[in-house]
Amino acid sequence: MQKLPYVGILQQQRKNNIRSFFLLLGFPSLILAAVWTFLLFTTYETSFNFELTNNVFLEYIPYVLIGVIVWFTIAYFAHSMSINKSAGSETLERRTNKRVYNLVENLCISQGMKMPKLRIIQSDALNAFASGINEKTYTVTLTQGIIETLEDDELEGVIAHELMHIKNNDVRLLIISIIFVGIFSFLVNMIFRNILFGRGKKKDIRIIIISLVISLVVYLISMLFKFALSKKREYMADAGAAEMTKNPLALASALRKISGNHKIESFKSEELAQLCIENSPEKSSFSLKGLFSTHPPIDKRIGILERF
Repeated sequence: MQKLPYVGILQQQRKNNIRSFFLLLGFPSLILAAVWTFLLFTTYETSFNFELTNNVFLEYIPYVLIGVIVWFTIAYFAHSMSINKSAGSETLERRTNKRVYNLVENLCISQGMKMPKLRIIQSDALNAFASGINEKTYTVTLTQGIIETLEDDELEGVIAHELMHIKNNDVRLLIISIIFVGIFSFLVNMIFRNILFGRGKKKDIRIIIISLVISLVVYLISMLFKFALSKKREYMADAGAAEMTKNPLALASALRKISGNHKIESFKSEELAQLCIENSPEKSSFSLKGLFSTHPPIDKRIGILERF
């Protein structure tokens, strides 16, 4: 198995900032493309009228962009509060757990990082995740299970992995993709409910079906965007954590213990699960399941770390 070289912090940050920029352009462009396609099909009579479609589309652009900007802004800045509430996490302080607090503090000092907030989830599952959009909101959340089960060097490796997500700007990149995928998911759900429960003329049903098909297509495309980003960031955070702790075998050992014990039952949302250090699907004969996973196979990650 080929060793995955770790890309330098500044280089990785630049790459993720560029990805964030293109995501901020790509997702709204996808929305605009969906609107244009919808107008093209709904103005269809005996043939496609591109001139009429373009004229109407130009009138719609400001309203679409304003709607997207308002939605994105609200979701972006409410993200941290929403994550903490959905996860059911509690503040972890030095006086309640000096061991964890000291591990995080020492790693942050070694990296010249401002210490993130610490939170804990009362769950026997073994998992952890990083969240936040800036130094005021960066947070590392650990389950009670992972704190109690892992040895100090293993837990240090897990914490280093989450700190790398913060340092590499992965958390911000993931938030952007989650918010835009959420917009498409909301549109699909809303249109599907209209088909099931709505009443209208035949022309209305035709418009709703066109809307549903277009929304499903752009939703699937947006999911592909997200999957393309998610897997690589896990490999990069593993490699960065190995460099940070100088102990790749400890993180490999931690991942081996986490494997098969990572599912947090209280998580009702896939958006929460995909933030975690492990979110691989359960082993299944359905080969496509892994294709749509947000995380690479944990065995591959362990193998790479053991050859680091």
